[in-house]
Order: sequence, then C-alpha cells, then structure tokens
Amino acid sequence: MTRFDTISFLSDYGTADEFVGVVKSVVRTLAPSVAMIDITHEIPPHDVRAGGLALARSVQYLAPGVLLAVVDPGVATDRRPVAVEVADGAAYLVGPDNGLLAPAVSMVGGATGAFVLDNPDYHLPAPANTFDGRDVFGPAAAHLCLGVPPTELGTPIDAVQLMPGILPVSQVEEDGSITAEVLWVDRFGNAQLNVDPAELNGWPDHVALAGGRSERTASRVGAFAQITTGSVGLIVDSYGLLSLAVDQGSAAFELELAAGDEVTLRPSDG
Repeated sequence: MTRFDTISFLSDYGTADEFVGVVKSVVRTLAPSVAMIDITHEIPPHDVRAGGLALARSVQYLAPGVLLAVVDPGVATDRRPVAVEVADGAAYLVGPDNGLLAPAVSMVGGATGAFVLDNPDYHLPAPANTFDGRDVFGPAAAHLCLGVPPTELGTPIDAVQLMPGILPVSQVEEDGSITAEVLWVDRFGNAQLNVDPAELNGWPDHVALAGGRSERTASRVGAFAQITTGSVGLIVDSYGLLSLAVDQGSAAFELELAAGDEVTLRPSDG
C-alpha cells in the first residue's frame, strides 16, 4: 500500500468557527508527518455543486496524495462516506458520496476503486454523527496516508454506484447562439462560463450578451488590461474556459450575474 505525505483539504466550513482547525488537528494527531494544503474553506454552505466545480478546477494541480473534501448537507443521513481510488491507488479522494467528488474523479481519469468508510475502528469516537469531517473523513485521509489499505477502512463497492456529479453543458441553438451558464464568480468578479473558446471559432471580435438584468456587448480579449473602461471583456481564463471580465472591476456586479445564471451569447458587429 502506497504511503502519502500530503492531504489537500476543501470544505464549506469557513474559518470563523473551529471546524477546519479541529479536522486538521485530528489528522495531525494520527499522521504527524503529513502536510495539509488548504484548497479553500469558503465554498458556500451546503453548495455541493460549487464544491464539485472547485475540485474539478483544482485537482490536476494538486500535490499527489489524498484529497479530503467536505460539503455535506446530508451528514447523519443514509448518504455514504466514501474513499475513491484513482489511477490504481496513485491517489484517493475522501468525502461524502453526494456528487461532490465526481467532477474531480472524472477529471483525473475516473475511479479505479471505491470504498464505504464503515469500519468504526478507524473512526474517531464521537458524541453524535453530525461532524463526519472530524470523525470519519479526516481519520480516513490520515490512515490512507499512513499506508492503511482502503479495504481495512471499509467495504469495497462498485465505482459505478457512486453518486454522479451534475455539471451544466452549454447548448448551441438553431439560430447559432449559445446558451451558457455561469459556473463560478471568483473574488475579482470574473464570471466563468461553461463555454470552450473553440465554440466561438469563426465568431467576430464582439459578442452580444443577454443575461442577468442586462444586455451588453463584450469584446474578445487576451488580457484584462485590454478591456477598455466601461466595457466588458470575454477572456479565456486560467482554466481554459471563457469568462466575462471587467478590467479592475467586477463583471458579475456590472452585469448582475451570479453562479447558476443563464447567459446567451450571439455574434455581434460591435
């Protein structure tokens, strides 16, 4: 069994409360030599979709090891705690089986194994079952790093039984327009769309936008600084998707857009 020295940690716990620190302290107690990398703990509370998208964006850049992800509105229900093996044991993803892990698993080539974390010998004793990040997922991630086989942590299941993630796909309409969705708004106000730049091959430099509460024209640009004052840009972002942007400003605020909103793109003469 491979040993790992890194756990990458994502959650919706935030940093105002003690939850993140407690999970990291439990891991540290069990596996003192393991480093923990905080991906983010600012996923909106209970937003499995946002958590899954964040994992999909980041997973290919994470250090080899165990990915620990907790966005778990179904905690203490019959949803399953799982460890998902990828690349024949080269890495593991640990978290709730609610679709959260699925986008990241897909991004790295799919699951080669899956295990329900149902062996209480590897859980932390707890007064209730409402903090699985501390009591189940954190200990499982630590034990995997220490080389404990996943078959010791719980029952193997067929990976096809895992809950799939639901990610929206853009649609080309009969008139040639594209119906897209805002996947994510980052802290700068850039609004990422589920549109591959190749979908705009042959389009002009200006694109008509309809979404939120406004209709605007965006200029296709290669850098934020190329967006003129008062204008909206359409730029290929660091993850290879199209994003709406305003130079040193917030496109989401300017266009009144939020994650999940629909945006229609059409070629424009400017």
